[in-house]
Amino acid sequence: MKNQNFFSNLFCAATLLSLVLSLSGFSYTPHTAVPELEGTWAVDLRPSPDSPPYIQNMVITSAKNKQIKGTFYGTKIMNGKINTSWGKVVFAFTTEDGSGVYHTTGELVDGKLTGSTHSLGRGFLTPWTGVRK
Repeated sequence: MKNQNFFSNLFCAATLLSLVLSLSGFSYTPHTAVPELEGTWAVDLRPSPDSPPYIQNMVITSAKNKQIKGTFYGTKIMNGKINTSWGKVVFAFTTEDGSGVYHTTGELVDGKLTGSTHSLGRGFLTPWTGVRK
């Protein structure tokens, strides 16, 4: 009898939670792929707003299962993550060269990329923009 009451109460609580979430407009859709990120992007890495454009390619070969893969500035993307839980597409990854690790973050907004790259080894933080090639 105790088990029956427990499961009955659990079912009622789950039903109530489902009703509250549906009435509040909340919905959860697991995102397994973000194909709009995939492709080649021309990223402008100019060091200051008054500098001429300095374009480097970001090639995203895979954007699924919350992971991003490809190359940026000719080096392999490592530790790539995608988050779509906030109603937008944000991503982060690392690359590296002889000076050390570069931390890059970005966001897909209206078909364009905006982001920043931070290098401890070279001592800079650069905001950037990217458009699809």
